[in-house]
Amino acid sequence: MSSEMQSLKVSLVQGATRWHDAPANREYYGALVRQAAGSDLIVLPETFLSGFSNDTRASAETMDGASVTWLRSLAIEVGAVICGSLAIRENDTVYNRLLWVMPDGSYLQYDKRHLFRMAGEHTRYGGGNQRLIVELKGWRILPQVCYDLRFPVWLRNRRLASATGGMDYDLSIFVANWPAPRRQPWRTLLRARAIENLSYVIGLNRVGVDGNELPYAGDSAVIDPLGDPLLELGVQEQVVTVTLDPVSLLAHRERFPAWMDADEFSLTL
Repeated sequence: MSSEMQSLKVSLVQGATRWHDAPANREYYGALVRQAAGSDLIVLPETFLSGFSNDTRASAETMDGASVTWLRSLAIEVGAVICGSLAIRENDTVYNRLLWVMPDGSYLQYDKRHLFRMAGEHTRYGGGNQRLIVELKGWRILPQVCYDLRFPVWLRNRRLASATGGMDYDLSIFVANWPAPRRQPWRTLLRARAIENLSYVIGLNRVGVDGNELPYAGDSAVIDPLGDPLLELGVQEQVVTVTLDPVSLLAHRERFPAWMDADEFSLTL
């Protein structure tokens, strides 16, 4: 049985990632994360230490490298969970790996399932095949990476009577490098995923221009289960904190139990 859900204080760190410069990004994002000390959860963008790059041999580190060590130390320092993705090499394969780093320095990991073929990510990265659901202050949380947002079957929420919130997860998080020319799908899909899964959704995107001259408009957001934005960020660097209330979530699921009419299916990977 899950523990009772409590209010969850989440900070969104919408930054302008430096291109292929892990030391500079560690300094830059470290300063931004420290502004969010006191939160329960701090969310960083996809590949926030390198930018979204297919030059994986140059940018990827191992799990015992400087960047993972730094991230674990930072989580201990600020006393919060930190999540974001890194390019991680294991043997001959590189993964776009989301790390969920806890305040004691321990961590869980999720490898991006859906690789963005339009940029050739599928030819250079290995894909994951297991969802990760973590618990924090009684919330069940599904962390995902960027392009995963487009695949509702993979993200499907299901009834889980043993959980306090009654569902497999209560909050999904998408860390992203989602370019500005596709900002409308980003905004629309965040709302769709919240509505169809009766859950909160957080989308955390970067800003600035990357080494491929792609612009990013930010548009990070927190969406409630009705699809309404609790928070929407603009195009500038910023750190913003929001508190999520479980009472309204549970009340909505009670009033509108759409899960009872959902189609049953199994997913074969």
